[in-house]
Amino acid sequence: MPKGYVIAHAEVTNPEKWAEYVAASKVALDKYGGKPIVRGGRCEITEGKGCPRNVILEFASYDDARAYAFSPEYAKAKALRQGAGVIDIVVVEGV
Repeated sequence: MPKGYVIAHAEVTNPEKWAEYVAASKVALDKYGGKPIVRGGRCEITEGKGCPRNVILEFASYDDARAYAFSPEYAKAKALRQGAGVIDIVVVEGV
């Protein structure tokens, strides 16, 4: 079975508030078995608009990744993110 991934591209405008979101999202990440394989770090935009912050979370399956993204635990974390930046998130099935 292919793994599942949550991929996010973000621009943080309030780092303190964003840190609260990240800490709270760990509850959902742990519950649904997610593993960060990219979380921020150095990046270089080589084409297109791009974003300064990129995150890839790996899950055992697409269903697990989707469960994380739509979970009540993650919804609580998302509420903390309001006003802290902008983000695009997709759930993707691996190969």
